[in-house]
Amino acid sequence: MSTHPAQTGLQLRSLVKPNGQLEISLLSVATPKPAPDEVVVRIEATPINPSDIGLLFGAADISTAKVSGTPANPVVTAQIPERLMKSMAGRLGQSLPVGNEGAGVVVAAGSLEAAQALLGKTVAVLGGAMYAQYRCIKADQCMVLPEGTTPAEGASCFVNPLTALGMVETMRREGHKALVHTAAASNLGQMLNRICLKDQIDLVNIVRKPEQAALLKRIGAKHVCDASTPTFMEDLTQALVDTGATIAFDATGGGKLAGQILSCMEAALNRNAKEYSRYGSSTHKQVYLYGSLDTGPTEFNRNFGMAWGIGGWLLFPFLQRIGVAAAQALRQRVAAELKTTFASSYSKEISLAEALQPEAIAVYGQRATGTKYLINPNKAVST
Repeated sequence: MSTHPAQTGLQLRSLVKPNGQLEISLLSVATPKPAPDEVVVRIEATPINPSDIGLLFGAADISTAKVSGTPANPVVTAQIPERLMKSMAGRLGQSLPVGNEGAGVVVAAGSLEAAQALLGKTVAVLGGAMYAQYRCIKADQCMVLPEGTTPAEGASCFVNPLTALGMVETMRREGHKALVHTAAASNLGQMLNRICLKDQIDLVNIVRKPEQAALLKRIGAKHVCDASTPTFMEDLTQALVDTGATIAFDATGGGKLAGQILSCMEAALNRNAKEYSRYGSSTHKQVYLYGSLDTGPTEFNRNFGMAWGIGGWLLFPFLQRIGVAAAQALRQRVAAELKTTFASSYSKEISLAEALQPEAIAVYGQRATGTKYLINPNKAVST
C-alpha cells in the first residue's frame, strides 16, 4: 500500500494578520495517511501562476517585503495598505496553503483498487495546496501523465490549458466566431494561439511590447496588435474588421484596455453598416476580465453603442457550468496534446525556500512574460 513517504514535509503558507501584515512561511506538517480512495503525491513540480500570486501575496505591497529566518526556513513579511484591508477580511488570521496545480509521483495509496492502480505513477493534480512536498488527494482528482512525461512537463496541464480551451468554448457557446486576447505573449497566450491555429479560429492578440509581438509572429500568430504603438487603435480596428471578433478575454483588468477593445469592435462593425443607428450596432460585443495585471479601476468611455457587456470570467465556475462530461472532454484533449499544443516553458526552477527569497519574488512577482517560475518542493536548497 505504500512506498513509505517521509513522515513530515514542508508546506508553504500565507497568513494575513489583523494588524495588516502579511506573513509567508514554510511549515513542517505531518504527511497524511491516505483514506481508501486517496493517494499521497510527492510533488516535484508546481508552477507560480498569476492566480497563485494573488493568494500568496494578497493585497500586500510587494515592495515592502522583508525576509527573515534562515536560508532553509525563510519568513517573508510585507505590509498591506490600510485602504485594502477590507478586501482581506475573509482571510484574516487564517494560515492558507498555496498552489493550484502540480505534478509528481504517487508514493502511497489507499486500499481501493482505483487508488492502488496509481501507486508509482507520475500524475498531475488540480486541488490547491500544491506548494508542499506531499499532497494527499482523492484518486479521481489525479490525471495519469502519458508515458515518458516528466512532472515538470505535466505541472501546468490544468489551469492554463483549460483556461485557453475554456475561452474558445465560451466563444462558441455564446455565438461568436473569433476572439481577442490580451497579454497574449504569456504562456497561456501562446497556448491559445496554438489552439486557434490548429482549430482554424481567428484570434486577435494584444501585447504591450514590440518583442512580444515579434515572439507571437514567430510562432505563427496572424493578427498581433502592440498597445505601445501610436497606431494601436487603428491596427486593432482593422484586425477586428478582418476577423469579425466580438468577444475578448482581458488579463489586465484595470485601466482603459477593455473599453478600447469595445470601442474598436464598434468601429469595426460600423465599417460595413448599411444604415445609421443612434443606439450603435445591434451586434453584442463582450469583454471578459479574467485577470488583474493592472489592479487599478477599469475605465471606459461609452462610445460603443448599447449592445455590449463587461464581466468577469473564471475557470472553475466555467467548468461547473458546462458539466462533468464536457469538462472531461477538455481534459482529454490536454492529455493528448500535452507536449505540443499545451507545452509550457519556465525561466527557472526553484525550491520552496528559494521561492521566498527577495531576488526570486522580484522576478516572478512582476507577472511578466518570460518570468514564469516552477517550484520543485523536493528540490534541495542551493548553498
